[in-house]
Amino acid sequence: MRRVAITAAWLLSPARPPLNSVVSSCSGRDTGTPSPAVTMARTGFCDSKAPLDLHKKADERRAPLRTWANACGPVEVEESRTAPVKIEQEHRWERRPSTQTSEVIILGFHEDSRTCKAADGSVEDPVLLYLHDLQGLHSLHTLVPSLLRHEVEMALENLDLIWDRTYAWDMFLDMMRTQMQYSFPNADLPRHFTDATRAILVEWIIQVHELLQFQEETLYLAMHLLNRSLRQLKVSVANLQLLSMVCLFLAAKKEESLLPEVSGLCSLMDHTYTKHQLLRMERKVLCALKFDLSFSPPLHFLLLFASVARCSAAVVWMARYLLELSLLEAQCVVFLPVQLAGAALCLARQVLQECPTPEGEAAWCLASSIHVGSEPTLLRIMHILASAAAKASSQETCATFIKYSSPKTLQVSRHPGLNNAAGLLSVCS
Repeated sequence: MRRVAITAAWLLSPARPPLNSVVSSCSGRDTGTPSPAVTMARTGFCDSKAPLDLHKKADERRAPLRTWANACGPVEVEESRTAPVKIEQEHRWERRPSTQTSEVIILGFHEDSRTCKAADGSVEDPVLLYLHDLQGLHSLHTLVPSLLRHEVEMALENLDLIWDRTYAWDMFLDMMRTQMQYSFPNADLPRHFTDATRAILVEWIIQVHELLQFQEETLYLAMHLLNRSLRQLKVSVANLQLLSMVCLFLAAKKEESLLPEVSGLCSLMDHTYTKHQLLRMERKVLCALKFDLSFSPPLHFLLLFASVARCSAAVVWMARYLLELSLLEAQCVVFLPVQLAGAALCLARQVLQECPTPEGEAAWCLASSIHVGSEPTLLRIMHILASAAAKASSQETCATFIKYSSPKTLQVSRHPGLNNAAGLLSVCS
């Protein structure tokens, strides 16, 4: 695979800077969510320091902490003596005793009375948890849904993912539902296309994405389009680089405001393919995908959950690094975006082990009430990410490691806690 090259003419063209991430609960453009695995309750709680707002100057990015009472206020319930109380069917809470430990109470939250499917096809019950210290609150079942809704709506608005908070909750529910639409039943790759070949291809996409200074959403959408295209198109090994560039180009058309010239993209491939070949492959991909480029990236879930959980900047950057490492792992394509985001955020907290605070404890418990998957599924993802992080610096495909070793990303990829694979795996167990 040839090394990335770019012409001087292309370097002079304006490009939109990549999406910096780490947002506070009161501003920003990104968000993430903790996974409800039981192990999350055993870890230290996230720091309540507000993450960064990328739309402000560096010295203005600190947002004051807000108390839960001031943020949400009391919940008032009016009941009529004559009219019967209507039970909302969309969300149903169930209380189940924990079979793993007495330190947590696991709650199951069913949307439209549906269960979730694991990667292996088995049916899993949704798993959510909150800490044992909160079980004395008899009004928890009333407080959690309204409080969570308020925080999710506020986070979506602060992340500029919506224009009107009126529809924020509906959009969040739609994100949770539509992610199932394009889930992959298995991680099987086309013939003559090995995991090593895929890793090299993804590495090249990450390099080109960073060179063009695209937003992070563009990278995740491009990888999603590539995974779908590989399963619906017959592509020779010689045309894999062309397919990757086309998927990145299509993702940029959806996410970016400034687009590169097609001739510039051909120069990045050292003119191995012509402009006509690129445009013809673009038509083939669009027809195979039926012009459907919709996707809820795991990055949006991660930043959303991190905003609700009041995670610190270090936790968010670490989670983003782990989440991007999942792109290199072929076995991660079978997991839902929300599961990848939850596992990455949980593992980031495990690695950093920040000191717990009362507000951070309450925020993490609230974020954990969002269903992201069963405990076995989340632990499996955490094991994959831990192994990938432990060997990232020594692999040939180390673009992501280098990308997150800069001061801008707080050098999270060089954190000493990531070097010990055995230690990370024991933490996840």
